[in-house]
Amino acid sequence: MISLRAKIYQIVAKIPKGNVSTYGSIALMAGGGGPRYVGWCLHHNPDHNHIPCHRVVSAQGKLAQTFAFGGLNGQAKYLQAEGIKVKNGKVVSFNNILWKGK
Repeated sequence: MISLRAKIYQIVAKIPKGNVSTYGSIALMAGGGGPRYVGWCLHHNPDHNHIPCHRVVSAQGKLAQTFAFGGLNGQAKYLQAEGIKVKNGKVVSFNNILWKGK
């Protein structure tokens, strides 16, 4: 049986380049844990190359203050490299690029 943490990583790995999802949405898709647990898992991401945790933001589109790979500026840098606009620590046009899973 797959662990909840592994499910979270599998779901995050599916978020397409140029899209974002939320901690809460990931928790719902994984079947539990809650948004804070998802954040904890992503902060301890073992493989950023295959688990793009930078694509997960708050329900308001805000970036993580303590992003594991360079803090707020690090997350913004990764998102901007994928063509996602960020302004004042928040994803611009958040609802237009929100991935809801498939």
